[in-house]
Amino acid sequence: MKQERVIEIFKTTGVLQEGHFKLSSGLHSNQYLQCAQVLQYPVYAQELAEGLADKFKDVEIDVVVGPAMGGVTLAYAVGLALEKKTIFTERENGKMTLRRGFRLNEGDKVLVVDDVLTTGKSINEVIEVLNETGAELVAVGTLVDRRSKEINFEVPTESMLAVDVKAYDPKECPMCQEGLEITKPGSRFL
Repeated sequence: MKQERVIEIFKTTGVLQEGHFKLSSGLHSNQYLQCAQVLQYPVYAQELAEGLADKFKDVEIDVVVGPAMGGVTLAYAVGLALEKKTIFTERENGKMTLRRGFRLNEGDKVLVVDDVLTTGKSINEVIEVLNETGAELVAVGTLVDRRSKEINFEVPTESMLAVDVKAYDPKECPMCQEGLEITKPGSRFL
């Protein structure tokens, strides 16, 4: 799938938002990529998921796992494209865990999928769950890579679109210094 098509889909569905945002990572930004906007359209979600799944066609995968909330719909769509079992993790008492009877077996080869990669915190929390179960991380996939610094998961890591969106420590945030009202759109503390 070409980058131009990904951008076209994101523009059509209003993924990129402007303002003053507190990201799930705690950082602040003047732009927010609300991938839920694209994931509400099954045709676009599946097109993007098939493009992402294609990047892992040569990787042996048993299970696709997405962190709640951002990775649930995308993981399902990628799992459908790969014809693989798909589950999600979620936070319980602030800790990422498997619930609802979901389980991973020792040696399961896992593709972790999330909507946006910024600091890698959610993905690293899922990796901790994998380590606790003995499952093996084999790849990471995201719709958007907006990392401001290198994060190495030590497995193939692919995204549909890499963007350079500025993120600021709250102490250095120019929007805070201007007194602009902040919005907290992420799902980390749901």
